[in-house]
Amino acid sequence: MKTLIVYYSHEGNTDFVVKKIAEKTGADTLRLVPVKKYPEKGFAKFFWGGKSAVMAETPELEPYAVDLDSYEQIVFGFPVWASNVTPPLRTFIKDNPSIKEKKIAAVACQSGAGAEKAFEKLKDSIGIDTLAATLILIDPKDKPSDDNERKIEEFCKDI
Repeated sequence: MKTLIVYYSHEGNTDFVVKKIAEKTGADTLRLVPVKKYPEKGFAKFFWGGKSAVMAETPELEPYAVDLDSYEQIVFGFPVWASNVTPPLRTFIKDNPSIKEKKIAAVACQSGAGAEKAFEKLKDSIGIDTLAATLILIDPKDKPSDDNERKIEEFCKDI
């Protein structure tokens, strides 16, 4: 099954995991980049990122080219912001409504909690009832562990 991993990475954790999954599965990747960058440090990082996620904003993305018709499966990868998917993914989903016909899986990176709620909101935004597979990791780039490696392996088998 041809797979595309569509993802947004703010601090590198999601990028770290997506590269591992792509290497193990042969999936193609598409990194979403907002035209206006989110703050990377201090209070502004949490305030603007959290506000944007809670308000379900859909920021303008830098141009990308992908033929979605050539993929049977889409894996979304994102950091969890205020128990939500990141706004760049919302933009992609809004701009590509046909993805709901595909097999969908998701990878969430978080520092605390909220991934389960984010998965529910992801399903709602796409208009689907279930995700084929899910993976939740806590700061995988900054806190590598054998458990994370095992979870990544299992996820790769499930997709």
